[in-house]
Amino acid sequence: MRFSVRHETLYSYESPVSLGQHRLRLSPRPGAGQLLQRALVVEPEPRAREEREDSHGNLMTVLDFGAPSRLLRVESRFEIKTAVPPPVEEAGLPALPWSRAPAVLAGCLTLDRPPGPAVVDFAQALAAEQGQRPLRFLDALTETLYRRTDRRIRDTGYAQAPEETLLRAEGACRDLAVLFIACCRLVGLPARFASGYQAQAESVDGQRHLHAWPEVFLPGAGWRGFDPTHGQRVSDGHVVLCAAPGQGETMPVEGSYYGPPVAAELRYRVEIETSE
Repeated sequence: MRFSVRHETLYSYESPVSLGQHRLRLSPRPGAGQLLQRALVVEPEPRAREEREDSHGNLMTVLDFGAPSRLLRVESRFEIKTAVPPPVEEAGLPALPWSRAPAVLAGCLTLDRPPGPAVVDFAQALAAEQGQRPLRFLDALTETLYRRTDRRIRDTGYAQAPEETLLRAEGACRDLAVLFIACCRLVGLPARFASGYQAQAESVDGQRHLHAWPEVFLPGAGWRGFDPTHGQRVSDGHVVLCAAPGQGETMPVEGSYYGPPVAAELRYRVEIETSE
């Protein structure tokens, strides 16, 4: 699938502020597809700009600024061609729960805090219902969260706690991703948080937004995405910008400003066009 994406982010300040270092994660992750073109426009013009890969293999643009400014505007544009990933077979995958994984995946198995007894019971019961088969568990988890959750848009803020999303049965895509990740880690499946765009125009507010979904590491197949917000496996209809063990390491624009306290406003606009 061919994607054409334009994503504009605008921070406005009541009076001029000094902008600290900013880190942008708005370019497709290496391996996301065939990148056809890419442009990143920043206003005010940074006095220094460097592109590097972070510790998780995401492409990151690091910016340093000079004179104070009343705005920070970032416009990302790119075109990319995605491909359908090879099929994954259940045969050969060990039964759940998994107890071994390469050391490099340790961060994608760690639960930062207890997810709560309701999440533990939910994950273990679902795994048992699916005969402890990993792919069956992942597909059932995707479908179950899609079917039972009232999906909403929250423009800002970190994800809810997994148990809150499960018990309230409502949340944004990042909430579902974090709940999905917790369920996977409870049965020994390495899982991480992915951020990017998806082709489906359907959203509860009729607008386009940055999207989030979980990815799971499967031996022989690598990292594979599942989208509980849309009830499907991730295929060529998604473009991943970045992936990391937690949401905090996938923020599209990360930075600070300093000076006297001022009122600030954030606005953004996402435009996505797709073709086969």
